[in-house]
Amino acid sequence: MAEKVLVTGGAGYIGSHTVLELLEAGYSPVVVDNFHNAIRGGGSMPESLRRVQELTGHSVEFEEMDILDQAALQRLFKKHSFTAVIHFAGLKAVGESVQKPLDYYRVNLTGTIQLLEIMRAHGVKNLVFSSSATVYGNPQYLPLDEAHPTGGCTNPYGKSKFFIEEMIRDLCQADKAWNAVLLRYFNPIGAHASGCIGEDPQGIPNNLMPYVSQVAIGRREALNVFGNDYDTEDGTGVRDYIHVVDLAKGHIAALRKLKEQCGCRVGREGREGKEMEAWTNGAQRGSKSSPRHGPCSPLWADLQPGHGHGLFGVTDGRGHGEGLGEEGRLAAHPDPPPAPPTNLRDGHPSTALSPQACLRT
Repeated sequence: MAEKVLVTGGAGYIGSHTVLELLEAGYSPVVVDNFHNAIRGGGSMPESLRRVQELTGHSVEFEEMDILDQAALQRLFKKHSFTAVIHFAGLKAVGESVQKPLDYYRVNLTGTIQLLEIMRAHGVKNLVFSSSATVYGNPQYLPLDEAHPTGGCTNPYGKSKFFIEEMIRDLCQADKAWNAVLLRYFNPIGAHASGCIGEDPQGIPNNLMPYVSQVAIGRREALNVFGNDYDTEDGTGVRDYIHVVDLAKGHIAALRKLKEQCGCRVGREGREGKEMEAWTNGAQRGSKSSPRHGPCSPLWADLQPGHGHGLFGVTDGRGHGEGLGEEGRLAAHPDPPPAPPTNLRDGHPSTALSPQACLRT
């Protein structure tokens, strides 16, 4: 019988791709989500998960639920015999967290505490936690690695992730039956190769790639580039990126790592640091739009075997050009029927951002 894995917040961008990879790896995911970062389909199933079912040919069990609803979580754990939990659910916008710090601490911290308590009560002690590279704060050295100090966070979102990491560490230290992998993401980009699921931020985007793709297809007039005198190759800020499919596969690898009674381990997921100039040049090749310049510091990671990549046996197979092409295609057309994906390779779009299939989540 397939192992049942609870995926909280599993209808969003990273969550839906991870659910697809779980199904393809032979797991039986049960997804809970409150639609804060997901699109509601025609029925009770999130549109992203409906598409996942079509792509895989497997059904997904879904319940609309908020992780703050302790009674609902209790019922869920009584109903299912989970072997592990992948925890995505939470608020995630850095800027918003500065304006609404109590919301972020209530949802992210209280929600996670309740989840951990219920997991413990039902003997489910295997956890993959969706953390963030924001736990590093302003870098003391570059490139970053897992040994870099954490806790110097500059916003409530990052602090909430750091506090949760510390809670999980303490829990694993106090009870050796617990196993947890903390995945510190940098910036996920791209979409599934089918073009059926991807990213569609509701309202103002919280990261770079939606801005780039929206400018490339004309939904926004220009892209702001902040700063041109940093200690980088072209003077603009640098960020690490990881393709969302590689990131989703990393969660499956982390899930398998839990079976080794690994205690609490840290994985850092990021690759292919890119200057802003490189991104804007790629976008301009697919459009007539120009960047606007205006402060953004460098932040990138060092890929070391034995950490997030070698530790879990995962390698990154997709480049930033592929992600840029997929993002532009997804931004351009919300509803057409499925069609083969297109990629930007060497800066040239194979179909010049023509209409393609997508679901944006």
